Amino acid sequence: MGSLSKDEREEVIQAWYMDESDEDQRLPHHRNPKEFVSFEKLDELGVLSWKLDADNYETDPELKKIREARGYSYTDFCEVCPEKLPNYEEKIKNFYEEHLHTDEEIRYCVAGSGYFDVRDRDEAWIRVWVKKGAMIVLPAGIYHRFTLDSNNYIKAMRLFVGDPVWTPFNRPHDHLPARKQYVEAFVEKVVDAAA
Repeated sequence: MGSLSKDEREEVIQAWYMDESDEDQRLPHHRNPKEFVSFEKLDELGVLSWKLDADNYETDPELKKIREARGYSYTDFCEVCPEKLPNYEEKIKNFYEEHLHTDEEIRYCVAGSGYFDVRDRDEAWIRVWVKKGAMIVLPAGIYHRFTLDSNNYIKAMRLFVGDPVWTPFNRPHDHLPARKQYVEAFVEKVVDAAA
């Protein structure tokens, strides 16, 4: 009898439903009891992920394949920590404000760790913990936010299709075409299938 193989992404990405606590945003915020979220559930929300070789990101053939297949032609790096990010306190507050983008948000964690929080179909928060080696794609139009974890450090490669565009639209922005397309593709599609 064959054993079920473990998804290698579990080493660098974990997801769970968040509690409603107002405690420090950098804490895990697990529900009690803990409610973990599968990669399949994230996929259903349009959230894609990979485990990559962060020690060799310059030459990693898997990253190259993903970039070519998805058209990610531009990259840069962002280090988020009090010592490296100008206006750290203001920026971390802005990152944690619920927002969406009109393009995908692609982040590849090459050092450190942090949390991307995304809304599920019922508006509950799912916390996605990314660690070194995790690459995550948030689809255009999904409401989300970001914060560091208690390690207070992440270095992420930001990837873009064409010129870098990173304009956050704080909630509510349901009238934007990207939001309408997201709802149609990932929210209504499943609701209709269940009916």
